[in-house]
Amino acid sequence: MKISHAAERAGLPVKTVRYYADIGLVAPTDRSASGYRSYDQDAIQKLIFIRRARAFGFSITKCRELLGLYVDDSRSSADVKEIAKRRLAEIEEKQKELQYLHDELAHLITACRGDDRPDCPIISGLAQPA
Repeated sequence: MKISHAAERAGLPVKTVRYYADIGLVAPTDRSASGYRSYDQDAIQKLIFIRRARAFGFSITKCRELLGLYVDDSRSSADVKEIAKRRLAEIEEKQKELQYLHDELAHLITACRGDDRPDCPIISGLAQPA
């Protein structure tokens, strides 16, 4: 099927599917005589796999590694689990950072009177080193 239909079935923009082909992540199954890229169901499944992995925040490099494991029937699930555990640790670290920022900003907002006076704890707080 043509790239537009494959992209639609995979839930991706055509531009993304082209990019994945250009970097060798998911190659088109074939090319027509006029140069149109063609994708089969296996390629579409790989595109879906990558879309989902990217939604979890895996980098292109990690997607390539995971895709290699996806197609390897002799893979060790321990290898897959280790990659997923590392990503989860990154997410948890980011959550901590976001919670800190949330708490700090909430504190500054609470400290600000929000009136017509020029003194503002938010401005003062942003000017302070972290």
